[in-house]
Amino acid sequence: AADVIPIVPLGRTSLESCRDLAHEVAHRIWEELKVPVFYYGLGESKRLVDIRSGRATPDVGGPLLHPTAGGACVGARPALVAFNVILYDTDLVTARALARTVRETSSGGLRGVQALVFQLTGGRVQLSMNLFRLDETKPDDVIAELERRGASLGAQEVVGLCPALGANAAADGRVLEGRLAAVAAGRASRRAEELADGEHRALARRLRETSGALMRVGAGQDAFLAAAEQSAALIPVLRAGGVLDDDAEALLDAAARGFRAAISTATAALYRAR
Repeated sequence: AADVIPIVPLGRTSLESCRDLAHEVAHRIWEELKVPVFYYGLGESKRLVDIRSGRATPDVGGPLLHPTAGGACVGARPALVAFNVILYDTDLVTARALARTVRETSSGGLRGVQALVFQLTGGRVQLSMNLFRLDETKPDDVIAELERRGASLGAQEVVGLCPALGANAAADGRVLEGRLAAVAAGRASRRAEELADGEHRALARRLRETSGALMRVGAGQDAFLAAAEQSAALIPVLRAGGVLDDDAEALLDAAARGFRAAISTATAALYRAR
């Protein structure tokens, strides 16, 4: 079951087209499952906090919730990073005060940051955040601000996948664009296997290796630059091998664009100079 279904743009896709798709998905959920749907995100008036508090009525279906499944929230939004940090030597009261001060809604808070605090086993305290304006606030920006405020920090964790634009060391092996390119390479590998001649079997083997490497791509400028070049280069290679389809091309294009967007001006200048 899923209570929140975000539609996130990748590559050349616009947020506006994601909103149109979100509305289509909402109507399918109601028509096929009879689960009422609330809209949230781009262009919508409701926030998730309002919906979850019971202060909103469904936009599609309803007005009563499903007796066992409840309701679903569907909307368009940019990619975000779910980012957790362990706070050392901090009690819950102090940690919650810190969380309040870094939220976007707080005076002097960080743009695009939502923050909560949780007590974990062993007495550990975790600051759990969503970073939803990655062009303004990245995980490393949050860490720098927490350190500036005197927080004693432990392990960092990225939950799920992280766009290259916001990736730090905690996102090693969890870079979104790496997974997109890996899926495309894996898809092409299976198509090459189906062709069954010696040349395509060799291509399939190389593509499986490439897929595995892209799946594990690290978070760093050199890694991103190499992955951007590899993602872009795979498109003509797969086309020449007769194993490129529209979905694989779109995934590789989105991956290459995402990696390039994460390349700093300094890195780009360095490699141009070489």
